[in-house]
Amino acid sequence: MNKRSEFSGRLGFILAAAGSAVGLGNIWRFPYLAAKYGGGLFVLIYIFFIVTFGYAIMSSEIALGRMTRLSPVGAYQKIDKRFGFVGVIAVLVAALIVPYYSVIGGWIFKYLVTYASGGYLEAASDSFFVDFITAPAEPVLWQIAFVLISAFVVFKGVKNGIEKINRVLMPALIVISLAIAFYGLTLPGAMDGLAYYLIPDFSRFSVEGVLAALGQMFYSLSLAMGIMITYGSYLSKEDNIDRSVRHIEIFDSGVAMLAGFMIIPAVFAFSGGSREALGAGPGLMFITLPKVFAAMDFSSLVGLGFFLMVLFAAVTSAISLLEVVVSTLCDRFGISRTKSVLWTTVFVIIMGMPSSLGNGIWSHITILDLPILDFFDFVTNAVLMPLGALFMSIMLGHFVPEEEMEKEMGLVKKGKKIFYRIMIKYVAPIFIVVILLSSVLSTFGIITL
Repeated sequence: MNKRSEFSGRLGFILAAAGSAVGLGNIWRFPYLAAKYGGGLFVLIYIFFIVTFGYAIMSSEIALGRMTRLSPVGAYQKIDKRFGFVGVIAVLVAALIVPYYSVIGGWIFKYLVTYASGGYLEAASDSFFVDFITAPAEPVLWQIAFVLISAFVVFKGVKNGIEKINRVLMPALIVISLAIAFYGLTLPGAMDGLAYYLIPDFSRFSVEGVLAALGQMFYSLSLAMGIMITYGSYLSKEDNIDRSVRHIEIFDSGVAMLAGFMIIPAVFAFSGGSREALGAGPGLMFITLPKVFAAMDFSSLVGLGFFLMVLFAAVTSAISLLEVVVSTLCDRFGISRTKSVLWTTVFVIIMGMPSSLGNGIWSHITILDLPILDFFDFVTNAVLMPLGALFMSIMLGHFVPEEEMEKEMGLVKKGKKIFYRIMIKYVAPIFIVVILLSSVLSTFGIITL
């Protein structure tokens, strides 16, 4: 049995967990949804879900990991063998997400190098993004480069790899975000965009907006991916989970807000107030924003800073997903970290190729009428993640003694204990079913989110 690694302290754990939570969804999806569903109104709803439902699920996952000192499969089996399959779902989610996530990470890497070489006008051209992702080989090479960078960090281990890189990248991400946001707010018309982003518009309240905020919160915190269980297994018994989760949530929602400060005012000013310019998806990051940067002074520097920041966010998320798979292989089969990282890297590279080629020479191949990348995104985010979280909340709410979890989480006050029990027993399952149904229905166009 390999000796269990640990983070050097609570700060290292918080930065690593926050690094996992801060990903591409924070950078482009949160600002878009906030702009679409009432600005500050969406933010308020999102924060409400963060401190209630999100808090209960994240705390539970971290506590599960620390209580068992095992990765997801072993953790669930140790708590209750009947729910061992939930750990398998969690690892499967991570194993299926990281290949296609690495494809997008490769796109970001490509743009970063383009800006570093002074190609800001090239990046802003109408055909640059489409020509790149439809090329037969180049996107695969960038995907491989991204995987190798992330895998190297995981290979270095918990303290010397994951913790050390997050101690550097997360503060750097904040500094770059602040610099770009401040510069963007100096543009003519940007303050109108800021008002559009922050001032609650209660006339745009809708059920769809509430569902969008709930779903964004769930995915943004890296819930039901096995990440928080794995990272929790490296957390010292001396550290208080309750306080740590609060800090992670503040970090995650703070970066999401910063992303809005960076993107919405600048795009708003560039487009003359067009809401269509804030369209969701890769188009915002890879097509619209390069055009915005090209219209600014210091175009290369701003674009370079932005894609460097986005690459940091993508890498910190990718290493957490890789760590789930690597840790599971080490725990289940007793193999060394080196072998586990090697096998996982090869798997991720091979599994990512169809998602990459699905935009080009394999674009004619669809599954359930979805492109290959979109299919894997649907299976993991819309189906497996909510199912895993649902079974976890059922297990903890009805089959595990409440006192065990509350003690592990560091809950002392009676009010917090009552709140947690209500959330995990009754509220969380309802919310998760709503996420599951809304995600599936929106994927197939039955409802719009």
